[in-house]
Amino acid sequence: MERQEIAQELADAQDLIASTSAAHLAYTAKDGTPRVVPVGYYWTGAEFVVATHPYAPKLGALRERTDVALAIDGGGTPGDARALSIRGTASITVVDGIVPEYLAAAHKSMEPDVAAEFDKNVRAVYDQQARIAITPAWVRFYDFGAGRMPRSLQAYLDRERP
Repeated sequence: MERQEIAQELADAQDLIASTSAAHLAYTAKDGTPRVVPVGYYWTGAEFVVATHPYAPKLGALRERTDVALAIDGGGTPGDARALSIRGTASITVVDGIVPEYLAAAHKSMEPDVAAEFDKNVRAVYDQQARIAITPAWVRFYDFGAGRMPRSLQAYLDRERP
């Protein structure tokens, strides 16, 4: 891949990250079975931050097995379908009050008056939150409309047919 293509892919991935705060977190539960849960996230520039209540079942599992995957999807048509797959490790910190990135993620899709009401309601519910920081170790961006797709799919499409 040429430098210009890499720069464009990076810009497109950053656009996808900024465009939504919805993702799917995959981890291994305490019983050894896989789990995928929808989560809100915030990208700090170094880690993806997810917040939950301090007694969420996923926290015990993540303390035992820190390897996780995060999937972020976007696009409403096949031509603008994009996805970002992340593998990394999770670390957990329980904080008093609200995880700041939790509010920042929610605010991405809210008007200021709605955000203010949301903040008020959240502060009334939580006296503590668990901050899950996911540090990426591997990232892959797919832009299906632009023809950037998994190598295995491209190889399949390019195969010689009888």
